[in-house]
Amino acid sequence: MDPRWLSNAYLVADRAGGTAVFVDSGAPVEPLLAAVDRLEVHVTHLLTTHGHQDHVANHELLEDRFGLRVIAAADESIEGAEPLGHGEMVETGDLRIEALRTPGHTLGMLAYVVNGEYVFTGDTLFAGSVGGTQDGFDDLRRSIMDVLMGLPHELGVYPGHSEETTIGREWDENPFIRVWRGADPEGTERCHVEGAEATLVAWGHDYDGGGKAWVRYRDGRDAIVAGSRVSR
Repeated sequence: MDPRWLSNAYLVADRAGGTAVFVDSGAPVEPLLAAVDRLEVHVTHLLTTHGHQDHVANHELLEDRFGLRVIAAADESIEGAEPLGHGEMVETGDLRIEALRTPGHTLGMLAYVVNGEYVFTGDTLFAGSVGGTQDGFDDLRRSIMDVLMGLPHELGVYPGHSEETTIGREWDENPFIRVWRGADPEGTERCHVEGAEATLVAWGHDYDGGGKAWVRYRDGRDAIVAGSRVSR
């Protein structure tokens, strides 16, 4: 995890002496490089959840060192990346990786399910929170409720920031998901988002220790915004 961005990069291997992939690169990669050497694995791919700098900062370093195939959504415009669509697979060694299109935070966000055991969710779903949106609120809700929450609840979730969780834990405890699925009511508290009048529909803690807010503006638009932007 990067100490400034709190963004994660991962190495996923099928076994010691086997095959591995990286997921994102926006964290110090030295521990991952040490793990490659220690496990004596052959790294074949770099899976990109989305193109924000805090998730691709070391792409070039990893590409140059390993000659990797870089995978990303076509919408992310990452130079040299091979586009992967919803439901398409990457198979390497004994790793079977399914890409899930989960737009909202960005247009082309991809999540990756590995061997039906783990899902890497980028900035769509965090432990106790969800990704911020500009105009992608409806897309984010569909990505979480129709795609990610449809996965087995025992799946481990490895997000783009901070600590891991499970699908089941987020179904039970995530305040945004609880409102979306009708377990909790929408909030009615009036607030301001950088001066604009809004209603605070849901509030949760974000991965950086601050807050995250689902707000509804007076014109009916919904958005997920950083809690620091909200005056209550």
